[in-house]
Amino acid sequence: MNGLNPRWLVPLLLLAGALVPEHPQKPGGGPLVAGDVAWMLTASGLVLLMTPGLSFFYGGMVQRKNVISTMLQSFITMGIVSVLWIVVGFSLAFGDDVGGIIGDPRTFFMFRGVGALTHPELSPTIPLALFALFQLKFAIITPALITGAFAERVRFSAYLIFIPLFSVVIYSPLAHATWHPQGLLHKLGVLDYAGGTVVHMSAGMAALAGAIVFGRRKVHVASEPHLPANIPFVLLGTGMLWFGWFGFNAGSALAANEHAVRAFLTTNTASAAAMLGWVGFDAVRGRKPSALGACVGAVVGLVAITPAAGYVTAGQSLFIGFAASIISNLAVHYKSRSSIDDTLDVFPCHGVGGMVGMVATGVFARDVGLVYGQTRTFLLHIAALVGVAVFAFAGSWVLYRLTNVLRALRVPDMAEDTGLDLSQHGESSG
Repeated sequence: MNGLNPRWLVPLLLLAGALVPEHPQKPGGGPLVAGDVAWMLTASGLVLLMTPGLSFFYGGMVQRKNVISTMLQSFITMGIVSVLWIVVGFSLAFGDDVGGIIGDPRTFFMFRGVGALTHPELSPTIPLALFALFQLKFAIITPALITGAFAERVRFSAYLIFIPLFSVVIYSPLAHATWHPQGLLHKLGVLDYAGGTVVHMSAGMAALAGAIVFGRRKVHVASEPHLPANIPFVLLGTGMLWFGWFGFNAGSALAANEHAVRAFLTTNTASAAAMLGWVGFDAVRGRKPSALGACVGAVVGLVAITPAAGYVTAGQSLFIGFAASIISNLAVHYKSRSSIDDTLDVFPCHGVGGMVGMVATGVFARDVGLVYGQTRTFLLHIAALVGVAVFAFAGSWVLYRLTNVLRALRVPDMAEDTGLDLSQHGESSG
């Protein structure tokens, strides 16, 4: 075989990283604030916990023969994205601005200059390295969220190709445009406190594109009932997600201050309201109150409050959570009557939930929202919603097609019948 064997790519990359000389971080920020450092260390750990939580949440929903594969798809992102973030991901998301849409990959290549000092724009009271680690956790969970859409039929090796492509082409530009001080959306005035567009809308639109590209499962075509493997797993995963989300939203204040407290309060309130809203709406429609419904409702509330968490009141968060639960519940219902096989309803819950949150932020954001007599932020959010949705959907569709050229995305019918646990991993949950 001519050329470089791909199996040597990762060892060579790791060797290159080991040989890159250390570049001390340039002084430029203010003094460290111990309380902020302690809180952000905690928040970073909480956000990382969400990915194992997601694995339980998704793993409990699929058929028993696909539990391990589904859970591993979330876990593996912690490895792949962590390495990618060190090499170039952080630079692309938060490096020196290039046109308002991406960071210069050379800025923090191999974490060059990412150290224990503060940064005047990105992390004025905490080490730049801690800021980078906190942001890493968001980059990890985003591709993991997508996996619920093509659960029970994805080839694991193809998924390993798709993760870095999505992270570089979709996630990093959105993170830069939204959260970097010189980012296009940030400078326009779009408000996204903790990832309504960057995380949930991007994952939701990628999930919709994936469901279309992958096509329907055999059981979906046959209209066979979908029986979750382990509802207690779903309950456990929901608890871990709810707990970790306090770091996700309150940690986005980047300090131990009143903004973190507000985000903590609104996060819990919206999730509680959405859980009750989902169960209550099911009851009104003649359905039994289910543990699965309560869990999905709680997560929808967490999704919807994410972009607004630091900008709204507790009362407004009640409304946001409740409204999102009704809208997403209806979206799940209408999706189930279509031919789209989004296995675990990622688009109706995360995509639609993120959209509801972005609209609600434009309506309720303190001092600049529609209810305060201001229209600019609301109209910006509508425009950003449409733009991000188109970019994430179209870009992901192209990436799926590219991945499929490199490695077939979907497993053969026989492997689907056997289950991905055995066919992809040679393991069984019993």
